[in-house]
Amino acid sequence: MPSLFSLAGKTALITGSTRGLGFAYARGLAQAGAAVIINGTQAEHMQSALAALETQGASARGFLFNVADEAAVEAVFKQLDEENVHVDIVINNAGIQFRKPMLELALSDWQRVLDVNLTSAFLIARTAARRMVARQRGGKIINIGSLTSEAARATVAPYTAAKGGIKLLTKSMAAEWAQYNIQSNAIGPGYILTDMNQALVDNREFDQWVRNSNPSGRWGKPEELIGTAIYLASEASNYVNGQIIYVDGGWLATL
Repeated sequence: MPSLFSLAGKTALITGSTRGLGFAYARGLAQAGAAVIINGTQAEHMQSALAALETQGASARGFLFNVADEAAVEAVFKQLDEENVHVDIVINNAGIQFRKPMLELALSDWQRVLDVNLTSAFLIARTAARRMVARQRGGKIINIGSLTSEAARATVAPYTAAKGGIKLLTKSMAAEWAQYNIQSNAIGPGYILTDMNQALVDNREFDQWVRNSNPSGRWGKPEELIGTAIYLASEASNYVNGQIIYVDGGWLATL
């Protein structure tokens, strides 16, 4: 049974992974045996993340690049090709949030959120999948959705549109790439205690709403997403394709 979930001998690229949920995914996959490649845009956070991974004995390296920049994405994969490093697992976690009513929303802000949260997932997955197909060894694509892949909330329209798009993009990937033994699935985290959500946690009214509206009565923890990520990255999910698994404490079940 342990071998079914082992990631030994695999290399995983996790975007937006120098802290928060992305770092939790990277740490978890490393613990399952994968060599991990983390991504971010700030050198300080990258150094801290790599140091933390090294203390647990993980095989880890990092790349600073903008995941929504096609040329930057291609450059990173070209470098990996030159080093004969093959990415077997991708977790498209990079994301940003921007809260503003739609009537006040600038097109530039709308586009920025969609580029980072949705377009980057397409760019990274497409670039990795081309190599997976050429190698004929299959692979795993894991996109990160959200509760807003299913339900909208006021003031976060760009994020909601992007995460709704992640759900259908994942299904499109499965429809096209399953024939190459590539499994494309998504994780939909619920309300999780992360840096991105800190302002909501600190808002007493919103914090109470999260606790009252969730059957579990609490926020989730980043480490509670690791098991789902390992499952979708491992052989245990070889016939699971085009799905989104919500890790939300039961929140969606009560809508």
